[in-house]
Amino acid sequence: MRDLNLPSVKFKVKNTENKQFIFDIIRKKYIVLTPEEWVRQHVIHFLHEYKGYSRSLIAVEKQLKLYSLTKRFDILVFDRSGHPFIAVECKAPSVPIRQDTFDQIARYNMTLKAKYLMVTNGLKHYFCSLNEQGYSFLEDIPKAK
Repeated sequence: MRDLNLPSVKFKVKNTENKQFIFDIIRKKYIVLTPEEWVRQHVIHFLHEYKGYSRSLIAVEKQLKLYSLTKRFDILVFDRSGHPFIAVECKAPSVPIRQDTFDQIARYNMTLKAKYLMVTNGLKHYFCSLNEQGYSFLEDIPKAK
């Protein structure tokens, strides 16, 4: 897998039946290593090791109801009160971040109501905060308190 614009991590990776798997520290199991999963795992470690969020406050690939549709968010960080705090949408490095990516996370956030959003393909990262006027772009997301 290619280098990303995120801190490097020593991952547990294994090969089984001609497939590569990477260990997810949140789900506590090996997951098929796709380019998008490579990004997701880097972001999980970034949030935990560099931003200080407890693993117990991070959810990965869980279902959410959006109107009558069932969708899955990539990563959701909760605050210590259990409210959604940061919603993250991950794309593979080969997928450019475009308006439809922001539209996707904004739709998910109508249900999640996270205060911060992060959109990344591992190479480019965008951070936003939610306010009365809509979304404001930020340089970074806050560290855990």
